[in-house]
Amino acid sequence: MKKTVGVMFLAAMVFACLEMIRELLSFSVVHYQIKTSKFKKCTKEQKIVFLSDLHNHEYGKKNGRLIEAIQRERPDLILVTGDMLIGKRGGSFAEAAALMKRLPRIAPVYYANGNHEQRLHVYEDWYGDMYRDYKKELEEAGVTFLVNESCEKIWYKSPEKIYGIEVPMECYARRKAYRMQIKDVEDRLGKADKENYNIVLAHNPADARVYKAWGADLVLSGHLHGGIVRIPFLGGLIDPQAGMFPRYSGSCYQEEETVIVVSKGLGTHTVNIRLFNPAELIVLHVQGKG
Repeated sequence: MKKTVGVMFLAAMVFACLEMIRELLSFSVVHYQIKTSKFKKCTKEQKIVFLSDLHNHEYGKKNGRLIEAIQRERPDLILVTGDMLIGKRGGSFAEAAALMKRLPRIAPVYYANGNHEQRLHVYEDWYGDMYRDYKKELEEAGVTFLVNESCEKIWYKSPEKIYGIEVPMECYARRKAYRMQIKDVEDRLGKADKENYNIVLAHNPADARVYKAWGADLVLSGHLHGGIVRIPFLGGLIDPQAGMFPRYSGSCYQEEETVIVVSKGLGTHTVNIRLFNPAELIVLHVQGKG
């Protein structure tokens, strides 16, 4: 009996190891359908590709496999919630930049900082010109950064606004992280115009309910890497701030009229593990409803 249990345990460990390797080398394309009454004048769907947490990972030379997957979707917009590079002193952003600079040829690209970009941005005395150089390269290629800024667009007679928020670094603290309030959001983004379809690019999903209360119709986040290991019926196991079973670890969550989409990310950082938690490229199909 003990021998049988030992063999089964060994087989499970081998399977888990092989699955982790597979998940670290591949990504899934995940589609979510989103309906909004604010697009009721429009019968054409808006297709949005959503990227987060690449962390300089590569799928093929210069991310060729990832670019091909994005091209196949023929998106109307590409939205990014940061951590595409690794914020490290003396580090390189070559892999992230090689991908990002090609995306404006496919569709307009809007980019909000994650905690890695923000670290480089806020602590420039320590990290040097890395953030400035990265941002300049991408902007010259046509990428629009939204750092506590917004951009207005019209989608077939329906107004929408895309916001990118950069929260206090204390929101990423390991213990007793600062939690945003509506006033904090208004100080950065102003008041929400309820006539617009408001999309908020917010790297950390911990404050998603605050963005909802502020007036967001669609919140896009990442940061949690799907919880690193996902457990059936329970979701992600741990978040980067060492919290267990985070509420928004990676999926599409409908809360009244607000939709919260949290990416499981495209890469890994610090803990180079994925289990039952494949990396993902997200495609959103936003449609009007009566």
